[in-house]
Amino acid sequence: MTGAGTDIQARPASAIAPPIASFLARHGHAGQPLEPLAGDASARRYFRLPGKGLLLMEDRSDPVGFAAYLRLSRHLLALGLSAPRVHGADPSTGLALVEDFGGGTYSTCLAGGADEGALYRLAVSALLHLHHDARAAAVSQPGYDLDTQLAEIDLFSQWFAPAVAGPGFDGGAFAARFRALWRAALAPQAARRDTLILRDFHIDNLMVLADRDGVRRCGLLDYQDGVIGACEYDLVSLLQDARRDLAPGLEAELLSLYMDNAPQHLGAVEEIRARYALLGAQRHTRIAGVFLRLSQRDGKPRYLRFLPRVLRQLETALGAAGLTEITDLLSRDLPGWRAEGARIAAQAEQQRNGTPDV
Repeated sequence: MTGAGTDIQARPASAIAPPIASFLARHGHAGQPLEPLAGDASARRYFRLPGKGLLLMEDRSDPVGFAAYLRLSRHLLALGLSAPRVHGADPSTGLALVEDFGGGTYSTCLAGGADEGALYRLAVSALLHLHHDARAAAVSQPGYDLDTQLAEIDLFSQWFAPAVAGPGFDGGAFAARFRALWRAALAPQAARRDTLILRDFHIDNLMVLADRDGVRRCGLLDYQDGVIGACEYDLVSLLQDARRDLAPGLEAELLSLYMDNAPQHLGAVEEIRARYALLGAQRHTRIAGVFLRLSQRDGKPRYLRFLPRVLRQLETALGAAGLTEITDLLSRDLPGWRAEGARIAAQAEQQRNGTPDV
């Protein structure tokens, strides 16, 4: 979900599809015009109801995710966090009326010169609030188990590796070896069920709600893919964002802030740091595959502009996690993989040549 996005073109009431018009009428908004908001990588669409403090969410492609959104919105609100309140929903049509948090995404605020450290400390505080609450994992969401984590690793083998491989590359052999090494690396933490992981806890899905206090000032979006697993995953999403680099030293400062205040059951600082590095490496591996898939399968090459950063983050995280066998496999089977990924990204940017995102 985008917090505000860019209004594309106002849609008058006469141009609204009948199922949407009927849904709006049932909830007291007959004849209401809609303002479309710019989309993201998903099939969901959002429309603002001007002057109503509401957004219309439309998602007919993912009924499981739609139901999870409704469930997790209630759950996060019950935990004392700021998720958009749902004012009406119709799962049969994939429509919901949700609270409009306005336009103050972290991305927008940072672009406007907001205090980076203060925003990130607020987000870390929101995570700590979630992770200290024993009820956080008490919601019906899937566990972030080993099979799921390995399926995400497979995206790298299926999409990124063939794109950067040289002649004679044996994709099947690489995928099997890559998966086996990751299985051994990920298995020790895959059974953890510490908390609710929001999955996409980054600046495009966080909002500043200036009229609220404490951690409720941090608005949460796009959590319908949430799972139950290790606390460190969302911390990685925030501090090792594919979209931007943090100011020098800020990641280390915020990681220390988290570790100094983490729940005791997470163990020693060294254990937290090790899971942080491991889950970072896994996440960056997945994202590299996702970005190539978005470009090649879904016709969304704009995400490739983030690829060089993700690959740098991946290389760093592999080293921090001590995953030398995986690093060696990449060097042997995909020599120059970082440089080749950067070349693909640069080529895509040249081809776009100012073409608007679709």
